[in-house]
Amino acid sequence: MDTTFSYNFPSIRGVQAGKSYFVAMCPLRIIPRIFLFDEEEIPPEHRAQRILNKARIPEMTNYIVENQNDYVFSSITASVDGEVEFLPFNNEPSSKDLGQLRISLDARFLINDGQHRRAAIEEALKISPELGNETISVVFFHDEGLKKSQQIFSDLNRHAVNTTSSIGILYDHRDRLSMITKDIITSTPLLSRYTDKERVSLSKNSPKILALNHIFNTNMRLLGKAKGDEITNDEEEFLRQFWSVLCDSIVEWNLVLKKELNPRELRANFIVGHGVFLEAVGIVGNYLRNYHDNDWIPYIKSLSKIDWHRNNTNDWLGRAFNQNGRIQKTSYTIQLTAIKIKQFINLPLTESEQTLENKFFQGVV
Repeated sequence: MDTTFSYNFPSIRGVQAGKSYFVAMCPLRIIPRIFLFDEEEIPPEHRAQRILNKARIPEMTNYIVENQNDYVFSSITASVDGEVEFLPFNNEPSSKDLGQLRISLDARFLINDGQHRRAAIEEALKISPELGNETISVVFFHDEGLKKSQQIFSDLNRHAVNTTSSIGILYDHRDRLSMITKDIITSTPLLSRYTDKERVSLSKNSPKILALNHIFNTNMRLLGKAKGDEITNDEEEFLRQFWSVLCDSIVEWNLVLKKELNPRELRANFIVGHGVFLEAVGIVGNYLRNYHDNDWIPYIKSLSKIDWHRNNTNDWLGRAFNQNGRIQKTSYTIQLTAIKIKQFINLPLTESEQTLENKFFQGVV
């Protein structure tokens, strides 16, 4: 290979399935140059798999630009169709797999995993060119004719396991609402003991009552905000007080805390052990904060007088659960459950809520 016309990367050689692959540290500035996203360069059988979701790019770009001191990106995985040569720095057994990877300039590269990272890096460099000297690890597989890249793509994505939204919230130390939610859980005895911080839905035998993502989603509804929005001190104080009052007001939760009812029985027999209830209460709480800022607490306390039993089909059938008795949590059922709660505690319905309630009785929803 003519070294004058080649890419040269310090790299580590590894072996998988009896074939060599290479891990190299690539400066961010060259990522958009060598990994071009040109559909004409991508074989037709790969194009559908690699369509960029452009809506993801701004969020990922902002993540890099706004967190330049502590962002983290995992490796890009790519197939190389072209001449590849690995030159060990020496032949010592302990270092024979450390060396220089040379790839001809006319080689074709196809990203198997990381095309959104590549696009985000390209956009981030336009905003902050100084990031260009930072590096990202790239795993290169030699694949003549890109014949195996489709299988590589399939294997990588087939065995990938996405984290739950609860885990994402638990590990998020930047988003203020995530941090506030975790702190409220830690400082509230009932929530601290009975919140599952990993799962997004609880099994019938779970010893927990609530899931972290349910509490986080409820907080977003209480404030009418989205993840990443600014949270004021007054809003944080409202959330803390709201959860304190709510936990004192749900009789069934306190029966669990007193060991007079177990979580399994709670979920099996009452809607207050499910996310549809929590998020519906979040809608009600948001209305109270907007229209009863100085006297919302008595309304929440009055929740203790409501019959939350799943046998109460007159109130909750078609709202919190369906004809088969299964809890149903959708945007509509959350709203319908919130409407019923507002009716119970003598709060007026908004125009859109009244329209939805009318459709419910007409059997449209």
